[in-house]
Amino acid sequence: MPNQPLNVDDSRLQALTHWFAEQLPDIAQQTGLAETTVNHLQPASSDASFRRYFRWHGAAADLILMDAPPPQEDCRPFVKMASMLAQGGLHVPKVWAQDLGRGFLVLSDLGQQTWLEVLNQENADELFALAIDALITLQQISVQDAQLPVYDEALLRRELQLFPEWYVQHELGITLTAQQEYLWQQACDVLVENALKQTQVLVHRDYMPRNLMLSTPNPGILDFQDAVHGPISYDISSLFKDAFISWPEDRVQSWLQQYWQKARAKALAVPETFQEFHYDCDLMGAQRHLKVIGIFARICHRDGKPRYLADTPRFFNYLQHVIERQSALAPLAQLLASFPVAR
Repeated sequence: MPNQPLNVDDSRLQALTHWFAEQLPDIAQQTGLAETTVNHLQPASSDASFRRYFRWHGAAADLILMDAPPPQEDCRPFVKMASMLAQGGLHVPKVWAQDLGRGFLVLSDLGQQTWLEVLNQENADELFALAIDALITLQQISVQDAQLPVYDEALLRRELQLFPEWYVQHELGITLTAQQEYLWQQACDVLVENALKQTQVLVHRDYMPRNLMLSTPNPGILDFQDAVHGPISYDISSLFKDAFISWPEDRVQSWLQQYWQKARAKALAVPETFQEFHYDCDLMGAQRHLKVIGIFARICHRDGKPRYLADTPRFFNYLQHVIERQSALAPLAQLLASFPVAR
């Protein structure tokens, strides 16, 4: 996000800046920063949620300020996961100061370039190899005592329901007929059953290039606050089927095979054959593609942010590839074909 002047009428930003000024002397003592005054505060990024980020430039290091306004946002899962992932050997932001009641955090800065900004045909193999290694490290972290939300049947179905509720009804203006509803439920049953039978591990839930930072060590990992205990194929399927960048199917299959081989070498319980694993990735991906299309429609029609809908054709394209490969998704293929306007 380009640097922009700060809004002097922004009351939350004023409160965040005042709080940060109070915290900065202690942070400087912990980190060795020379400065103890608040200056050079600039917008760093924003996303589809209510969270905002600002960067403070210091002579020796930069800091990131997170503004996550309650009750829409809750910083506690972020703080919890940052600690868990760091202890597991992953490169994530360090929390230098926190005010959970007001939704303020001060974080270490992992850099200014996301992988989305630097990935290209030439460096993709090298970078994705690093992402695969980091993901396997993440999946080896024990979640027994973490009390993470479970990616259970109820959550899987709630996510899927975003598609008919927000895309079909609000974007297409269609109410499902009895036959269409039957096809939809058949498709959901197939996707949910597959997800639940997979090995369950720590799932980042948004493991994609825009949340990986070009950093040392590489990658720096962001946006992990929605982590759950869920299907092992979820994150690796997300990594290569992004909202902003698409890859040829043969390269994706090669990267999936690389992950599958490395996961087996680390004793992660992936299926014994790559064909079975690829099937799981396809169905898990289909669940996520439908969810994302629904979320983008909701962001448009509920939150007034229409730009995300421009990315839905990419996800319909992902779905089409999966439908062509997997006969188990025939009900979904019939349903999508029944819509006069889709994608």
